[in-house]
Amino acid sequence: MEESAFNALAEAELERIEAALEGCGAELDIEPKPGGVLDVEFEDGSKVIINRHSAAREIWVAARSGGFHFRPEDGRWVSGRDGAELYAVLSRVVSEQSGMTVTVAAD
Repeated sequence: MEESAFNALAEAELERIEAALEGCGAELDIEPKPGGVLDVEFEDGSKVIINRHSAAREIWVAARSGGFHFRPEDGRWVSGRDGAELYAVLSRVVSEQSGMTVTVAAD
């Protein structure tokens, strides 16, 4: 996949992620940053950083519990490490860091 096509795909997904996080019910401060980065801050000051990594053609998630890399595969974003789906991992890390059970789901 060419870099420009990946960037367009990843940017659209980051917008879906932002909307999903806003609707998940957790107390979050979401700040989009230049270059395809979402900075998500929780009430306790901890953060989750979600960004596109153009060179690797992946979306990266950095959370308290670790770092996760997802690539586009058959219309979904999947971890190369264990096959986990992006929104399932986001649900888990946001639940862990917010202290409440939430579901992060794309519309």
